[in-house]
Amino acid sequence: MPRSVGLDALAILGGRSGAVLEDPLSAALYWFIPPGNATEWDVAGTRVLDEDTHLVIPPDRCTQGPGPHWRVCPAADAWTTEAAALQAALEDAASPGVGR
Repeated sequence: MPRSVGLDALAILGGRSGAVLEDPLSAALYWFIPPGNATEWDVAGTRVLDEDTHLVIPPDRCTQGPGPHWRVCPAADAWTTEAAALQAALEDAASPGVGR
C-alpha cells in the first residue's frame, strides 16, 4: 500500500501489527497476513501480492535504507497481522482527515 496511508494504518494498529516491510524506492509498505486470508480483500489503493511475486526481504533487524528495510521487525511469533484488523485500519487511514 502507499506509504502515506500505510503509516497512518500502522499508527492505528499499534501493537496489533505484525512485521511491516518498507520499500522506499516504491514508497510502499508491505504487511504479511496469514495464507488464505486475502481471498476477499478489497481495499482501495492496495493490492494483494500473489505467491509468484518477488520481494526483497532484508535481514531481521535492518531498520534503515537506502533499500528495503523493516518498519516493524519480524518476531518469531508475530510475522503476520490479522487481515480483518489490517483492512479496518487501512479503511480508517484512508478516510478524509485521518493523520493529516
